[in-house]
Amino acid sequence: MRAVEKAYQAIRAGIIGGRFAPASRITEQEVAAVAGVSRTPAREALRRLHSEGLVEFTPNQGAVVAEWTPADADEIFDLRVVLESHAAARAAKHATDAQLEALGALARQQRAEALARREGHLERIASLNRRFHNQLVEAAASPRLNRALAALLDASLIMKTFHHYTPVDLERSAAHHLELVQALAARDAAWAASVMRTHVLAAKRSLRR
Repeated sequence: MRAVEKAYQAIRAGIIGGRFAPASRITEQEVAAVAGVSRTPAREALRRLHSEGLVEFTPNQGAVVAEWTPADADEIFDLRVVLESHAAARAAKHATDAQLEALGALARQQRAEALARREGHLERIASLNRRFHNQLVEAAASPRLNRALAALLDASLIMKTFHHYTPVDLERSAAHHLELVQALAARDAAWAASVMRTHVLAAKRSLRR
């Protein structure tokens, strides 16, 4: 793995995982130490994260982890409604049988976690949800769409959307995923787009609580 990519992945994972909190400063030296690279690739990694909206550059502070206002959150979810609905419609046409099987397995695991609600279930559900949405975007077979959605999905993870969910919300989210798999398997683009739109709007509403 190239040094820049190594640094990028390390810091991105740190931001998503909460190691680097919103509004906290990230220095080139810190990136270099975490990723085990020199300062030059660390600098390039921070610039890449800046282009994706995960890092901001501010006077006298340097790189700072982005934080989102309620207005920012609304915009992120509004964009997700448009782009992920389109992704779902494309996936209904392009998903392979293997991808459909993988999506179905993730959806069933998420539903089981939502029903059982054992200790640590929110973290496991967040991971399953991330994998499901990433797999669906892959199934859409559009590199441009993949790039456009990457930062938006990362932002939703950083906001820890699932920590705002009630048990009913968790079960509804899992049910949406199961219905999405049904729509994809039926190769019904309109149905898949409609379910995804409802799914993302429900997540947006939960975040507002």
